[in-house]
Amino acid sequence: MKPTDSIRLILENKGHQVWSLPPEVSVYEAIKMMSEKQVGALLVMRNNLLVGFISERDYARKVILQGRSSRDTKVSEIMSSPVTTVSPAHTIDECMRMMTTDRIRHLPVLEHGRVVGVVSIGDLVRWTISSQEETIQQLHSYIAGAYPG
Repeated sequence: MKPTDSIRLILENKGHQVWSLPPEVSVYEAIKMMSEKQVGALLVMRNNLLVGFISERDYARKVILQGRSSRDTKVSEIMSSPVTTVSPAHTIDECMRMMTTDRIRHLPVLEHGRVVGVVSIGDLVRWTISSQEETIQQLHSYIAGAYPG
């Protein structure tokens, strides 16, 4: 596990499950689906193409704070678009940099124009922590003289 590992490894580890909905549904239905699936964001897809992204943050800022009704507001009215995406070949470091720079928490992963997964900031942080723990363990083994070499 290294910061230069590809996102492909995270997807192989966590799976390729993607939750999505069409842009015509109500924000209420989107929030309900997020709750049921225990996720903080959903892809917005039309004809198997990624057209947007809706998150709890979009809901809070574009519905609640503006006094709109979640039942009367369509996802297409508040979704984030265009969406920042990555390929499975992007590294953990590249994705962390993109998330930090763009102030986003989720990155859809596209391969040949098709969504193959989503990585969250939590996925990247878990990978980074595991990588650091592995490095620390190797250093302890080296210092103790048990390092294979």
